Amino acid sequence: MKRTGTIATGYAFLAAALYALNVPLSKLLLLYVSPTMMAALLYLGAGIGIGILYLTWFRKRERDAKLTKHEFPFVLGMILLDIAAPILLMLGLKQASAESAALLGNFEIVATSILALVLFSEKISAKLWAAIALVTFSSMTLSIQPGQSVSFSLGSLLILGACVCWGLENNCTRKLSSKSTAQIVVLKGVFSGLGSLFIALMIGETFPPVGFILVALLLGFAAYGLSIFFYIRAQRDLGAAKTSAYYAIAPFLGVVFSLILFQNRPTLQFLIALGIMILGTYFSISDTIVLQHTHSHVHLHTHEHRHDGFTHIHAHAHEHAHLHTHENATGADHIHTHVENEAHDHVH
Repeated sequence: MKRTGTIATGYAFLAAALYALNVPLSKLLLLYVSPTMMAALLYLGAGIGIGILYLTWFRKRERDAKLTKHEFPFVLGMILLDIAAPILLMLGLKQASAESAALLGNFEIVATSILALVLFSEKISAKLWAAIALVTFSSMTLSIQPGQSVSFSLGSLLILGACVCWGLENNCTRKLSSKSTAQIVVLKGVFSGLGSLFIALMIGETFPPVGFILVALLLGFAAYGLSIFFYIRAQRDLGAAKTSAYYAIAPFLGVVFSLILFQNRPTLQFLIALGIMILGTYFSISDTIVLQHTHSHVHLHTHEHRHDGFTHIHAHAHEHAHLHTHENATGADHIHTHVENEAHDHVH
């Protein structure tokens, strides 16, 4: 079991490392590939690659339900948002530094959480509110251009726009969480990639040389496709919360890879933003792990068991950790603990 957990942890870190390659290597490829074409090739690479894995690997092992026509609105929303988000990211990355772009990716935490609150009335804990505030402040710090007057970098604003699109896409995808992950990735990869390709050709962008096409497809397969594959493999043994916590290092690995690749010297402004972002990410991660809380309440019972000589009949809609009171026929109370696990995870 310990060995299985170690392997699963390795899968989680590998998923994070593969996704972290996206920003620095995309920044490099943007010297030779136009932004919208780049977005198209990345997603096509993911869709085609996972499609091949699905035909040769996933289909025999996957037990998740297949998509139906009832999920079509959410699938369509997911595809449209996955057309917009990578295009905005590539346009922003064309102007912003790779390390800033990688760090700004954490703003997706803010977008996903706020949209979940507005659209689905999802509760936000105190720790997650702290994470939202810190990540937002860090993102603003990264986005401000040095000068006599306060102005915001267009590149940073485009990247934040991409994060908002992905935050909304995460909330669409949550409606598909019980469905086939491989099928979802193939759909979003192929159709979002084709949508971006159509836009690229319509605005006059052209195909780059074949070598760059192959490299971009391979990067998309690794950073978007294989990253998801290893994330899912880790999640099977670690659970959603731990996997999400390990995966949260991806933006910071992106910063490290970017600084190594481009040999940029980080500014004081960037270092301040980095420190704030690390603190915000810590609060976000601590909100995803197993939480225990204590309170007292009375609830109905639907199955029998025994505590301290008394027979109790009760039901729990979901696992949670708290102290609570049971009213039974003899008037006796007892206290016990369950585990609640909330996770906020996102993978593209």
